[in-house]
Amino acid sequence: MKKMDLSKARVLTGVKPTEAPHVGNYIGAIRPAIELAAQAAESYLFIADYHALNIIRDAKELKDYTYLVAASWLALGLDPSRTVFYRQSDIPEIFEITTILSAVTPKGLMNRAHAYKAATDKNKEAGKTGNDVDLGINMGLYTYPILMAADILAPRGTVVPVGKDQIQHVEMTRDIAGSFNHLFGDVLALPDFYVQESTGLLPGIDGQKMSKSYGNHVPVFMDSKQRRKLVMKIVTDSKQPDEPKDPDDSIIYQLYCHFATDAEKAEMRRGFEEGGMGYGDAKKLLFEAIERDLEEPSKLYNELLADRPKIDKWLEEGAEKARETAQKTLHDMRHVIGLS
Repeated sequence: MKKMDLSKARVLTGVKPTEAPHVGNYIGAIRPAIELAAQAAESYLFIADYHALNIIRDAKELKDYTYLVAASWLALGLDPSRTVFYRQSDIPEIFEITTILSAVTPKGLMNRAHAYKAATDKNKEAGKTGNDVDLGINMGLYTYPILMAADILAPRGTVVPVGKDQIQHVEMTRDIAGSFNHLFGDVLALPDFYVQESTGLLPGIDGQKMSKSYGNHVPVFMDSKQRRKLVMKIVTDSKQPDEPKDPDDSIIYQLYCHFATDAEKAEMRRGFEEGGMGYGDAKKLLFEAIERDLEEPSKLYNELLADRPKIDKWLEEGAEKARETAQKTLHDMRHVIGLS
């Protein structure tokens, strides 16, 4: 991980309730964020349900995914007594702050946002020209970085953990906050980003980056028999068990390293390099390691989903704490722009 002094940091993480987490999410985002929270002076984590509106159009689906995501993080180790855990929609100050920030954000900055550019590039590739390059793009997606800036600035987050492809989000927040401060005075603190360096891209069962859109993912919470079937489908070459193999080129070994002990990793590496470790046996070891890691979280996950009022209680308590800071941030912003 990138070295950073977290002893005085307020770490802030947001997660969209748009899908169930898979193993790649767990290893690449959830586990590092929880570890980071344990090191930080303060930790905030919110469920970005308003951001999800750009994708989800069904009320029940949005509500179900909100509980699913909340239960997932709690089951995987998030401590609501240590982390301020809340729903974005429970902090109304965020949305007034978004309106204020919109008035100081250059349109050109929004034109450069990765999500917007990706959507327009997709339309261009489909042969769209002129105004049609914006076909299917709503203002929620276009102004996404402004709402995200409000998400970070309202609770005065100082460190935001991101993947390398998300650094722009924090840089835009700094640009928007800097624009406000330049016009009205130094009210908003500029956040820093924190990049998880060591994990890299976790491969799916076909060797590509693990992603639900590729259909190559392994869900975190699923029936053991189904997980075993997925693990046994991992793509391998045609080498026989007694042939030496390069473990660093093996999807099995790459995944195994995130769940196995050092001794177990060394044993599989030796078996691959010296020969004698067949892919079938390696897959069984991988399955057993994943099951061991996720057995207790899976039980807790199912218990939480069966007790939604308990989740609500934690989210409501977190929202009360988050609103205290958001209200002060909004008060300070309203004061310097001339609103009482």
